[in-house]
Amino acid sequence: MKRVHYIGLDVHCKETEMAVITSGGRLVKRARVPSTVPALVEAVSSIPRPRHVVLEEGTLADWVIRSLTSHADEIVACDPRRNHLIAKDSDKDDPIDAEKQAQLYRGGYVKAVHHAETFDRAVFKQHVGLYHDRVRNRVRQANRIMAQLRRHGLMVHENAFAEPKTRSELLGRLPDNRTLRAQLACLWSGYDVAVKQVETMRRLLIRLARQEAQIRRFVEIPGIRWVRASTFFAYVDTPWRFRNKSALWKYLGIGLERRTSGGGPVQLHVVRQVNRCLKTTILGAAISAVASRDNPFADQYRRWVCDGLSPRIARRNVARSQATVMWGMWKNGNAYRPEWVGVAAAGSSEIPLKKAR
Repeated sequence: MKRVHYIGLDVHCKETEMAVITSGGRLVKRARVPSTVPALVEAVSSIPRPRHVVLEEGTLADWVIRSLTSHADEIVACDPRRNHLIAKDSDKDDPIDAEKQAQLYRGGYVKAVHHAETFDRAVFKQHVGLYHDRVRNRVRQANRIMAQLRRHGLMVHENAFAEPKTRSELLGRLPDNRTLRAQLACLWSGYDVAVKQVETMRRLLIRLARQEAQIRRFVEIPGIRWVRASTFFAYVDTPWRFRNKSALWKYLGIGLERRTSGGGPVQLHVVRQVNRCLKTTILGAAISAVASRDNPFADQYRRWVCDGLSPRIARRNVARSQATVMWGMWKNGNAYRPEWVGVAAAGSSEIPLKKAR
């Protein structure tokens, strides 16, 4: 049986530290190489096969994985939050970090971070993330303007200054001060740029989304339109990542995790460490579906509320129902069928959300 080599990479912009250990845990090589594709390929290829590569998830991870996939038997980007307590034990520097990653990988203690298989899918996911980032920036700019107006007793919402033609009326309600007007002009200029960026990125996002057959099927679901469908599609990437719907719910931030110790009571909590953009997407879809009323998800919501669940938990259950429908459609290649919503709910093995904190 061939000896397996585990290669840990600590990747930085200029240089990468490499540590190689055997399946027995013995360190056999250290190296420092430039963070370029030829140098990384040469360094990894110099290690006998079978060779398994591990590195931490980060901005360089996707680029490194695509560059080294054909030169390794397996390559994994691991979640740094999962192993930071072990990795921070004792001394710390880049060579030590590379060796610790390899040792954790060898022991099976790393949590792999999923990466899209194709470059086009990775770019689409980046665009979805950038769109949401621009939306957050627009909201931040608007909040800054509202805070500035509030300092002078003017309480308004974003729509009061969204259009440039309405701003002169606001200025008339403020003290006649040149510096104050210059400050607001600067803030409004930044806000207008942020709004334009959001509109541009949204148009491109929808144009890209229309090219994906699965996204076109998703938008038929109540509460799901192009942005939400694209976000689910980009971040989930493939339905085969999840062994069951409970695992999917946890990934989306709407599932439950159990905690107990010393024979005490079992405590249930909604998963906390999640992708917030994905969580708000699926919860927002549930809110929209419930508000539109004439659909099976709204019927589920009313039924759960009548059964004694709080509106908040009932909406979360609706989000789980929507996610399950989308997951099933994706796996089977089916179109949205309203009559299928909730058919399998009675057989769910998940603990009822009304017991969760």
